[in-house]
Amino acid sequence: MKLAITGGTGFVGSHLIDEALAAGHEIKALTRREQPPRNGVEWIGGDLEDRTALHQLVTDADAIIHVAGVINAQDAESFGKGNVQGTLAMLAAATAGGIHRFIQVSSLAAREPKLSLYGASKAKAEELVRSSGLEWAIVRPPAVYGPGDRETLELFRMAKLGLMLMPPHGKVSLIHVDDLARLLLALCGASAPSNLLIEPDDGKSGGWTHRQFARALGRAVGTNPAIVSAPGMFLKLAARADQLFRGPKAKLTVDRAAYFSHRNWVVDPKLGAPPSLWQAQIQSEDGLRQTGDWYRKKDWL
Repeated sequence: MKLAITGGTGFVGSHLIDEALAAGHEIKALTRREQPPRNGVEWIGGDLEDRTALHQLVTDADAIIHVAGVINAQDAESFGKGNVQGTLAMLAAATAGGIHRFIQVSSLAAREPKLSLYGASKAKAEELVRSSGLEWAIVRPPAVYGPGDRETLELFRMAKLGLMLMPPHGKVSLIHVDDLARLLLALCGASAPSNLLIEPDDGKSGGWTHRQFARALGRAVGTNPAIVSAPGMFLKLAARADQLFRGPKAKLTVDRAAYFSHRNWVVDPKLGAPPSLWQAQIQSEDGLRQTGDWYRKKDWL
């Protein structure tokens, strides 16, 4: 297939392109900055506000995978611009270009739109996709990890130091980025089901408690970290401190602190992918160890 991909230079998008090329697909990928040439990839310069670039991106594409989005922002307007308006622009380009297959990468945060500005923007984007009239699939990944990820890197670093500050009394689901990429590609196939919402994970029934996750991270980096449950108020204070010291580069914002403090980020098994379409191949214990090894080789830990 010929696939149009947004967010191809990011963590998930770069792994998606790797998997797509390995599967023999041709790629057209949107980029805001010049990229080195790559066999099988046609880089389209522009962003989600550039109609000309979006037209070039979707021309002759068999399916669109919309990965691009804003994870971290200071206000609702910024989240709306990146996640809502960006999705609307891609849907308009798909419609104008006669592309029927549209795969949207959302987030479990969309289940709780009142909890965070990020979740609210993702929920609004999902509504746009559902009402688009296209053959759509929405994927809500849980916590995504893997080589190259800078979001979970902070947790690996805490585990390496031997002290894990974790939200209290909660559970999460996990998925390796390569498994997520394989699911997105499977959804592009002509015989894949459409108009469905999927919450994929690593196959661990009931997810991981925060303490289980912290211990797994410790094993991945060869430590036995002390685990401290940090109340929601503490996380908010830590977020304000992070923003004070790192400004726009802060990883823990107040909005994210509210998200992290929620007790249930476990996928709904009723919304799992059809087993005939996709199943996770990477168990998180193995994936976390692999990711830790990658971080060490890159001197990130």
